[in-house]
Amino acid sequence: MDSVWSQDGQMPHFLPLQGEHRTDVLIIGGGITGLLCAWQLGRAGVDCTVAEADVLTDGVTKNTTAKLTFQHGACYHGLIDRFGPERARMYLQANRLALEEYRNLCRQIPCDLERRDNIIYSRTDLSVLEREVRALEILGCPAELARDLPLPFPTVGGVKVSDQAQFHPLKFLSAVSRDLTVFQRTQVRRLEKGTAVTDRGKIRAEAFIVATHFPFLNRHGSYFLKLYQQRSYVLALEHAPVPEAMYLDQAENGLSFRSCGDKLLLGGGGHRTGHAGGGWQELEDFAQSRYPGAAVTHRWATQDCMSLDGVPYIGQYSARTPGVYVATGFNKWGMTSAMAAAMILRDLITGKGSDFAPVFSPSRGMLRPQLMTNALEAGKNLLSLSPKRCPHMGCALKWNPQEHSWDCPCHGSRFTAEGKRIDNPACRDLKK
Repeated sequence: MDSVWSQDGQMPHFLPLQGEHRTDVLIIGGGITGLLCAWQLGRAGVDCTVAEADVLTDGVTKNTTAKLTFQHGACYHGLIDRFGPERARMYLQANRLALEEYRNLCRQIPCDLERRDNIIYSRTDLSVLEREVRALEILGCPAELARDLPLPFPTVGGVKVSDQAQFHPLKFLSAVSRDLTVFQRTQVRRLEKGTAVTDRGKIRAEAFIVATHFPFLNRHGSYFLKLYQQRSYVLALEHAPVPEAMYLDQAENGLSFRSCGDKLLLGGGGHRTGHAGGGWQELEDFAQSRYPGAAVTHRWATQDCMSLDGVPYIGQYSARTPGVYVATGFNKWGMTSAMAAAMILRDLITGKGSDFAPVFSPSRGMLRPQLMTNALEAGKNLLSLSPKRCPHMGCALKWNPQEHSWDCPCHGSRFTAEGKRIDNPACRDLKK
């Protein structure tokens, strides 16, 4: 099934590139990040073009749960511990500004924007909630410890931040993208000396933004070590209680809840791509036990790039690639992170400079525990025997019985049973 957004969110269509094209900034990738970058740069007077390998928003963007919040899990006490209060405050401020930008835009775009409280709950760990409330207070964000939550299981409470939002992402992006310069079905194969090479022609530009979810230029930036991917799953349920707030478990693989009209969106079942996990079965079992009268109307899955330290990579692609920028590693928070990335990259490209750039710099230190996990996963799967190998870097693919796909445990590329590429960083189909 497609996501609930796909049923009534019609995106405009654009033609493929034929021949040569020139622009000031080429944005590679037509998901929410690429489209918002183009929109922000266009408003700043910059001539820019989007090149999308398939059609707009047909990757992970259409599979979001579409929560607009700067409360990215119970993240702020961890950010203070790792980076100190000043940089944690900058992370918060960047995402607060992103949320405000959505609010301003959505006054002119009918996209079902609804203000909601956001609550990060815990079933067992009150101390983590108390630490998060204190951290938000230190950073100047009003938060409270809410009790007696209306969820279908006992909790010890939740960290509540008011005045967040939810919306319909494809209705929003349909309006944003309508007047952009876009080439669909135009896959950029490589960059060389100010030129993007595609199968049907070339695009010359002064600057490039790689907004392809997982960056595809392997020679620079070490993103194959700095990122891994996780899958998560969503059911849309009718005849189930519809929450008035947005809820997310602070535990890594807990459940999320939000309303969508008269439907409940139930999310969870997550796991690292290429590994076993709960998937839709976990959600279906939960729904049957807690909402016995509910019916599934839609089901979908998404994939998220996870950074080493919980902060996205937004800025210059690497120290050796002037004029090439990137936005990736949104850690399951693609909506506000995409807008924050678009605003930061707009300011960097126009020479204005961004106060937030140091927090998100892709060149910041890599020495985090997750780095070793990523390296070991890659090494193990490079040495594994498998009838299928990923064309990205040669890792052994694993069969995903729930989604009937070949998945890469190293970097998250996915392919249909017939070998057609579904998710990057692989840039081509499997060999026959």
